[in-house]
Formats: sequence, structure tokens, C-alpha cells
Amino acid sequence: MINNYLARFSKKHASKWLVFAIDLSIVTITFFMAYLVRFNLTLNFDLQQFLIQIPLMLAIASFSFIAVGSFKSVIRHTGFADVVNIFKSVALIAATSVIIVLINRITNLIPGFTIPLSIIIVHSLLCFVALAGSRLLFKIVWKYLKIKLMASKNILIYGAGDLGITTYNTLLNNTTERYNVINFIDDDAKKKGKVINGIEICSVHKINQNYIESKGIEEIIIASQTIDSSKIIGLFDSLSVKIKKVPPIEQWINDELNTSQIKQFQIEDLLGRPPIEFDNPNLQNEFNGETIIVTGAAGSIGSELVKQLSNFDVKELILVDQAESALYDVQQDLKRAGKHNFTAIVADIRDGLRIDTIFQNHKPTLVFHAAAYKHVPLMEQSPYEAIKINVNGTKLLADTASRYNVKKFVFVSTDKAVNPTSVMGATKRMAEMYISCLQKESKTKFITTRFGNVLGSNGSVIPLFKKQIENGGPLTLTHKDITRYFMTIPEASKLVLEAGTMGKGGEIFIFDMGESVKIFDLAKNMIKLSGLRNPEDIDIKITGLRPGEKLYEELLANGENTLSTYHKKIMISKTRELEYSKVKSEIEELCITNRFQNNNIVMKMKNLIPEYKSKNSDFEKFDKRVQIYKKAKGILKAKPNNNYGSL
Repeated sequence: MINNYLARFSKKHASKWLVFAIDLSIVTITFFMAYLVRFNLTLNFDLQQFLIQIPLMLAIASFSFIAVGSFKSVIRHTGFADVVNIFKSVALIAATSVIIVLINRITNLIPGFTIPLSIIIVHSLLCFVALAGSRLLFKIVWKYLKIKLMASKNILIYGAGDLGITTYNTLLNNTTERYNVINFIDDDAKKKGKVINGIEICSVHKINQNYIESKGIEEIIIASQTIDSSKIIGLFDSLSVKIKKVPPIEQWINDELNTSQIKQFQIEDLLGRPPIEFDNPNLQNEFNGETIIVTGAAGSIGSELVKQLSNFDVKELILVDQAESALYDVQQDLKRAGKHNFTAIVADIRDGLRIDTIFQNHKPTLVFHAAAYKHVPLMEQSPYEAIKINVNGTKLLADTASRYNVKKFVFVSTDKAVNPTSVMGATKRMAEMYISCLQKESKTKFITTRFGNVLGSNGSVIPLFKKQIENGGPLTLTHKDITRYFMTIPEASKLVLEAGTMGKGGEIFIFDMGESVKIFDLAKNMIKLSGLRNPEDIDIKITGLRPGEKLYEELLANGENTLSTYHKKIMISKTRELEYSKVKSEIEELCITNRFQNNNIVMKMKNLIPEYKSKNSDFEKFDKRVQIYKKAKGILKAKPNNNYGSL
């Protein structure tokens, strides 16, 4: 009942006129106390004269309060600025009183009326202390009642600097949820044992599971921008408590911190490396005035490319995707952002006539090709569909771009194209090979970009783990030792734009994404940061590698090495030489293969890509056949009359 009453009352504010009346009462009481102090705590003063002076003091006080507006503040949120306003009001009361008394002494407008100047000085001091003290007392009582009588969340704040104090004040002033800050935590030994607003600063070494349980701690809020996530995870590794963080100041709303912005660690905080930084003024010159097509514009990478390109002064931005609803969402996001120089087109990149019409109508100068089928297990079951989109779709788009003399064609590939073990990876490698062949006969500059897994993209492991944690687990993992390279969606998109700027045609750009991340460790860290324990609260279940899935990814294929660029995170892969005319014709032939010939499709891909070796897939059986076939081809050259039959 008390909780409900306080909850309802917390949403209301005392009327400013009630505060005004209370302030006038305090002025009256302190004026009487000033006389008591002046006459040694006795009533040996003229009470009749005192009663004449009271109405005048109330009139002066009313004028001062209204002029300064000190009574308009919300009392339970009293701060330094409110105390300053009270000081201004009291100073104005004192100054006005002195002026009136001095004028009356000269003019005698009110015969016999006077107030001793000592009374005015004493009253000013008492009045300021009483007005400020009453507000602070109310604030303290309110905080005590809120913590003791209402359901509140016990928390710790890591960081006893300015950001920690700002965080504390934000939590204290929050009206939608109650927070009880138990302690500040800080690494600085000089701060240990000191107190901020009555809350002790303790060492991080004091924080253990017994402390967490005895104090009922539910969350630790990281209010420090200098400590990295790996240290945070290490410090609180064994604790069953949620870890949240305060965002950087530049992300605050109107330069003010809001409790809604204090959230759990983001997935990019788990990368174990600093974000990739970009500062290339040439990007502006590269894209200004250009007509740019982005395929797969509704996907994770495509939509971020669109978002970033829309910030340049492009002539027109053309969004192409076959996913109608997702494309509509991107369109609405651009409109809300005040962007108008774009056109959203629902189209399938496999439809050559449709693509040709788009190029004919809009005359693009740059193409960013991000449309693809990317899910490894699904494509392992449907090689024909993977060929249609990832290879034939890329071929049709690249051919059209070449025919219309587009300046640059930037192809978004994947590290799964390196020494592929899956149909998906092999099709992306074939697409790379085709545009490399096309570069030899085209004026268009064809550029390929390769990077690893994109954090938070559709169908990636992080959203899956989040959903599994929300559902109580278990987290499903295909192998305990599986590792992946990760980057954020903005990082990936910026690197694509950067590589597109520096590309001269024919390059395959790869990105330095730091050390590969062990997915098992990633899963454990996500559980810890959710305030849960593994395996007590949520277990991790190993399900076995999926068809076509690698244990680890690579950025370079066998026989490849790299060249550096002006950006330390971007390198150029030097790939093996291809028999361009032969490779191009074989890929073109593969693109018209019958949909019912999946085995034949995979065999042809394995012949075309020597490093393609299937893993955990039904297609592993063809790897040995391909080796026999290649040996047979060598024998055929020596003995042309022998017939080894078809595979």
C-alpha cells in the first residue's frame, strides 16, 4: 500500500504556490528568530512594532521570490542551481529591506517605522539557511522513503570520477525505476574509503560473490570510458550479476545522460579489440555527384551502405532488393532522416532484363553489390539456388555494369570464399573469379572486398545467443573450438566504401579484423554479462559442425599473400593467376545448369576451384572423385585413345 502511494505521489509535484506559501512562512519564522537572537533570546522588544513590520517583510519576500522564481523548482530534485536561486532571493529581500529602511529614515513616510540593520543581516543568514535546509531535508527524507519503502534495485557504480557522479545523479533522479547505489568502485587507491554523497568508495578487490549476495546487488554499471571490456569481464568473471555501461558522452541525448541509455554491453564490446577508425576526406570527393546502385539494399551490410552513402552529396541513390518489406523499412528510415535523393526498387538480380532496364533508366556510375544468399547449411542443401544468386546474379549484374561503362563495381564477398568448404563459400569464390576475368576485357573497375562475420547481422550467432538467453537456454554451439573473425556492421560498410575508393580495378581487398574470436568464450561472456552463470543458470550445448561449416575461417587462400595500402586495416590479396578465358566460359556454362543437377553442379565447382574441399557434407564423397578425374585428365593427355567415361 505504501509502495503504491509513493509510486503515485512520485509522479506528481507539489504545487509551486504551496512551496511559495511555505517559503513565506519560513521568512516569517526566521524574522521572529532574528529578533530573538538580537535581544539575547528574550522577548524584550516592541511586539507591536514587530507586527507592523511583518506585512512589509512578506510583501518584500513575495516580490523577491516571484522576481527570482526560486519557488518553482521541484523540491525533491533540489540541486546547486536551486540553492543559488535561494541565495539570490534572500539577497534581494535584504537589499530591498535596507533600501526601504534608509528611505524611511530620510522621508519619514511611515512615522516610527524602522528595522535595525543588524536584524536584517541576522534574518538574511537565518532565512537562507532555513530555505536551503528545508529543501535539502525534504530531498533526503524523500530519498530515504523511496529506498526503504519502495522496491528498488541495488547497484554498484564502477568509476568514482565525474562520469560516475553524473551516473549516480541520473539514477537518483529517475522516476520510472528505483535505484539504490550501495557503493562506488574505483581502482585508484587514493579514493578508497572516501565518500561521495554519503556513499563509500571501495576497492574492486572487495567485490566478490559473497559481497554481491549479502548486499543484494543486481547490477554493476560501468561509468568509465577508459577501461576495456576484456578487463571488465576479467574483474567480474565469477560474479552472478548483470554488467551494464554508460555510453560515451557524444551519444547522450541533448548532452544529458538518461537511464534508458545505460544498457548491457553491446556485442562490439566483446570483440577484444578497439573499433576500426576511419578518417578519409577523399570519400566525399569519391561519391559526391555520383549515381550509385546498392544491391541487397535491405540486408545488414546493404542497408548500412545505404545509410552511409546517403550522408554524401550523391546525385541519386538506387536501392535494389527483392525483399519488399525489408526494403520498405529502409525506405522509411531514409525518409525519417530527411533524405530524398534515393529510389527504392523491388527487383531480382537474376532478372537480366529488369537489371538492364534499371541501368538504362538511371545510368548509374557506381555499383555496390551486396545481394547474396549467405547461410551455409541452407545453401549446402540447395546448390542450384546458390549458383543462381551468388554466381549468376553477380555475373548478370557485372556484365550489365560493364556494358554501361560503370566507373566502379564493388563486390562484397566473404572469408568463406577462402579455401571454401561449403557450397556458399565456393559460389562466392566463383563470383570473385568471374569479375576478375571480366576485368581483363572491361573499362569498369571491378573491386572485391572480403571480410568475416558481421556482428548482429541477420541470422548471425549473436542474435541467436541473445534469444536463447532470453528463453532460458541452452546456448547451442556447433563445436567448442570453433573460431570466427568478427566486425561490426558500420565497420564492415565503412571498409567497403574505403576499399571502393582506393581500388584501381582487379583487387581483392581483405580487412584486418584482429584476432579470431572463440565462439565458446563469446557465449560464456554473453551469459556472464547477462548476470547469469554457466552452467548453473544457462548451459552451452555442443551440437556438432553443420554441413559445410569450417572450424576456423581464413582470410587468404593457399598461394595468396598481401600488399599493404594507405589504411593499416586494409590489405590487397595477391591471388593465383587464372586462365581467364577458360574460367569465364566454365562459369558461364555452370550458370545455365539444370536445377535438378545438384551433384553435377558441385562436381563442376570442385573442378573449377581446386581448393574447394567439402566439410561435414554429403558432397565430401566427390572430393576423391575429383582427384581421380584430374589424374585421369593427365592420363588422357598422354593416351588420347583411352576412354575413362563420364563422372
